[in-house]
Amino acid sequence: MPVPRQEFRDAMARLGAAVNVVTTDGEGGRAGFTASAVCSVTDQPPTLLVCLNRAAASNAVFLRNMVLCVNTLSATQRELSEVFAGLTGVEGAARFESGNWERLVTGAPVLEGAVVNFDCRIREVLVKGTHSVLFAEIEAIRQGVPGSALMYFDRSYHAVGAQG
Repeated sequence: MPVPRQEFRDAMARLGAAVNVVTTDGEGGRAGFTASAVCSVTDQPPTLLVCLNRAAASNAVFLRNMVLCVNTLSATQRELSEVFAGLTGVEGAARFESGNWERLVTGAPVLEGAVVNFDCRIREVLVKGTHSVLFAEIEAIRQGVPGSALMYFDRSYHAVGAQG
């Protein structure tokens, strides 16, 4: 028998993760969301896994465009995380009025000042429970300026920097 939903959610809050804004643009429109459920899958070919709630309005946009950029936020970009998490009331493409955006290879919006940007093409989508699991092959990477990354742990934000 599976563990209760709230027990699982409480335990997952103790699993720290980088904060990312995942973006897309194309025929389906422009969209983005804040995600901590992002991880590497393999380096041959270089692939990331991104989990997206199927109930989110942006789910259909990502599945139509089949491109995304994982923008890993710096510690100074907390407000942007909150905008793309839907905590400020800003919706849809209006979210892109926050931050400075450009493009690399796929056309997905790339955030200036991020710790790192992974510009990807979605190669496979699996449905698991409430989420679409996107397997995204990396077509371009841009490394940001060294500094502190924005992390989420125990239901709050934290800055984590390289130890010197």
